[in-house]
Amino acid sequence: MLSNSRQISRLTRDTLALVLAGGRGSRLHELTSRRAKPAVFFGGKFRIIDFPLSNCVNSGIRRIAVLTQYKAHSLIRHLVRGWSSFQSELGEFVEVLPASQRTNSSWYAGTADAIYQNLDIIESLGPRYILVLSGDHVYKMDYGPLLAQHVEKQADMTISCIQVPLQEAREFGVIGIDTENRVVSFDEKPAEPRPIPGSEDRALASMGNYVFNTEFLYEQLKLDAANHQSSHDFSKDIIPSIISGSHVYACQFQDVEASEQPYWQDVGTLDAFWAANIDLVNVTPKLNLYDEQWPILTYQRQLPSAKFVFRDKARRGQALDSVVSGGCIISGASIEQSILFSSVNVHSFSKVDESVVLPEVDIGNNCRIKRVILDRGCHLPSGTVIGEDPEEDARRFRVTPNGIVLVTPEMLGQKEKISM
Repeated sequence: MLSNSRQISRLTRDTLALVLAGGRGSRLHELTSRRAKPAVFFGGKFRIIDFPLSNCVNSGIRRIAVLTQYKAHSLIRHLVRGWSSFQSELGEFVEVLPASQRTNSSWYAGTADAIYQNLDIIESLGPRYILVLSGDHVYKMDYGPLLAQHVEKQADMTISCIQVPLQEAREFGVIGIDTENRVVSFDEKPAEPRPIPGSEDRALASMGNYVFNTEFLYEQLKLDAANHQSSHDFSKDIIPSIISGSHVYACQFQDVEASEQPYWQDVGTLDAFWAANIDLVNVTPKLNLYDEQWPILTYQRQLPSAKFVFRDKARRGQALDSVVSGGCIISGASIEQSILFSSVNVHSFSKVDESVVLPEVDIGNNCRIKRVILDRGCHLPSGTVIGEDPEEDARRFRVTPNGIVLVTPEMLGQKEKISM
């Protein structure tokens, strides 16, 4: 394995990262009715897209293009505000590549077609390697070792993968490998996933992150574009078609020093989104957002510090085992095991418990909120109770299989502002 930091630095400089950020995220239901999944808020002040972008920057990859399509307004605005300060004179950039119908009159038909439609732009940049990344997963990863293995194995393509429980593998592309980590099979969302050899309950799943030799990728994209039977998707079409005749390898995402699998989360369902956010309030969360060695970068408005007022016995502004972001005012209310995003107001005698409260929410007096996701801009009238009566909640809001309640402004009969 290439271990010299200078060698890896050269690899990252020769790499163009393409972040696929056009996903709708339909399993998040109304949470993505106005925004693409990569633009969904996460962790108190971030968006999901910030994680792969921060991984690129921290890995030394400074040439990045983000491919957008579905309801991309808030995503593009976030990218322009938070990710446009790169030094262009040094060849650094974060470019937005929307579905502009450059090759034909259709929108992106699939992940492979999204890149194919921008081949002229990509070719003009002259990268030696292309790193294709999914824009809708939450994790911290150094892409340097992935690139190093790709070069060491003399691979045409390398797939970044992770071990998942066998039952969960049905939602992923499942990879079969030989003793040299060469990919010998790839099944997209199989009904009966194949376990890893030697394990009965684990499967090897694609993370949706790939490294390609540039010329090889160009060749495969052009062949795929000419195939009218193809859905023009990497997982469904390109990867299965190249396994037998090309050098395709798997690179397992793992912490070598700790001998364990690092954090990686697809927050693709409301239950998963709620759980991943709530985990951050724990004393030792699975995802460390306080890691100064691997900062997660983002854009956030300049806001005053969070404020807690009133300390009467029955009217005390407090937050216990919670994350409270800038601009929040907790006025004589109690917050427990919850995460509050920017500019949230919670008024007197209210209690918020085990809830994820997105930006600019206003919770009136005497409210009780438990195991709820409140979307951006919700205004709860005084006396509102959510999370105590599942039948009543289901009449007005969306209730998940695990009993989490999603509330949006539209469900409250309010008009949501344009998503920021």
